[in-house]
Amino acid sequence: MKKVVDEPLVESLFLIFILFVSFFLFFFNLGNQYLWQDEAQTALISKTILTYGIPHGYDGQNSFSQELGRDYTKNYVWIWHPWLPFYVIAAFFKLFGVNTFVSRLPAALFGIGTVFLTWYFCKALWQSRTIAFTAAFLLLVSVPFLLLSRQCRYYSIAAFFSLLGLYAYVRILDGKKYRAYAVFVLSAASLFNTQYSCCIALLSTVILHTLFFRRQKFREVLLLAVVSVLINVPWIIWLLSAGRGQINVQEFLKSGLFVPLIKTYIERIGRYIFPFYLFLVVLLVSICSRIRNGYFISRDRLFWERLLLLLLFIFINLVILGVISSYPFFRYLTPLIPIFVIITALLVISAARVHPAAAAAILALLIFTSPLKDFLYEITHDYDGPVEGIVKYLNKNGSRNDVVVITYDDMPLKFYTQMRVLGGFTGEDLSPAKKAKWIILRKHLICLKDKKVREYLVQNLQGEDYEEVTIDYPDIPTENREDPAYHYYRTVVDEKKVTILKRIR
Repeated sequence: MKKVVDEPLVESLFLIFILFVSFFLFFFNLGNQYLWQDEAQTALISKTILTYGIPHGYDGQNSFSQELGRDYTKNYVWIWHPWLPFYVIAAFFKLFGVNTFVSRLPAALFGIGTVFLTWYFCKALWQSRTIAFTAAFLLLVSVPFLLLSRQCRYYSIAAFFSLLGLYAYVRILDGKKYRAYAVFVLSAASLFNTQYSCCIALLSTVILHTLFFRRQKFREVLLLAVVSVLINVPWIIWLLSAGRGQINVQEFLKSGLFVPLIKTYIERIGRYIFPFYLFLVVLLVSICSRIRNGYFISRDRLFWERLLLLLLFIFINLVILGVISSYPFFRYLTPLIPIFVIITALLVISAARVHPAAAAAILALLIFTSPLKDFLYEITHDYDGPVEGIVKYLNKNGSRNDVVVITYDDMPLKFYTQMRVLGGFTGEDLSPAKKAKWIILRKHLICLKDKKVREYLVQNLQGEDYEEVTIDYPDIPTENREDPAYHYYRTVVDEKKVTILKRIR
């Protein structure tokens, strides 16, 4: 491997460039689009910390459940998600106030941090400034990663600490022990309190990698993993005693979902993260290596050790997701995006050694086949979704004492209005709906939970008691999703408009 040439000026200029472009891509127009259902739930739970000191699923007026009440204890203490993201967002609410921009600000900052961490990780991994340049740039313009990092959710936090843990592990392998020890334990513990499965993937990866390649470091790394787990033992004990459901892996595997889930995840990786045509680059580089050097693949043991660390991390994450996922949500792949970007950068630079034009062609293909142009349009223009229209109408025409019933998107209404909101996935008693001032039957059904709400309303409402109001906002399924397959880069104009039922008697 090539030794890194000390050119601090070049590095500084590049990092300054990355910083300025990051501010634009991650922050610009960040508060324009209203929070969608899951984002609003995260913001609402975070806000309860300012009142109760710990995350609650009920604020005295509205329930924040999306699991029919199974996601909090009988005292409303939240148990469905780890708490670290809630505390991070709550701290920003305390410092800067409660609004849409501030809700998403922590995730955007962690997204930017992940871009810079990709740079440092690549330098430690490959000892190549050029690969580090390429990887950081590719992650910066990765639209899926940008979308995920502009969400009031845990996604970019999980990506940051996953990458930081791998970075610390590589530093440990390189002999940079004591500071790397602390960073690794901090990363793993933080990751556990961000997303449990990501922590399991990180610890499994480093333990297996050490066992395969650095057995002399096995006890050392295993001890760090044990310490990372022990730190969280009190939380684990409390969580189990609080009634958080456990996954029966054997029963899940019997359900037959494992293989279809893995297949779907791989398809989504190929479509949005790592285009499968990049395997042709592997073939090209291998053939050229055979012609020039007499062998197809590199004989550098350290190169393969580092590459297999990345591949092992990808493999273990996919296996875990295949076991625990109830649905192949794209967001679960967030920690893998920087890893695939690093592999892509390695391929691009390898192609450049064959011929610079080959690398230029690959970069151009990656950028121009991505929705980057659409993303740039989105963050420089206004976007109107159904939540925005409903919220503005209710705040203008209703009062805080009104009761609203909605089949879906109840969480955003709870965040943006001061009204009592029923419906959604809370599983609450809907009998107060018979006296509700506002009824909103969304065009699209999300699942059986909101279908039951719709059926109840249809069966129990007297149509003559309400008048229908149509507002000029599209009745699309959600305000806007983070999933690139369902994301809207422009206001939808060819959709039925949102209708609101207003009680007249």
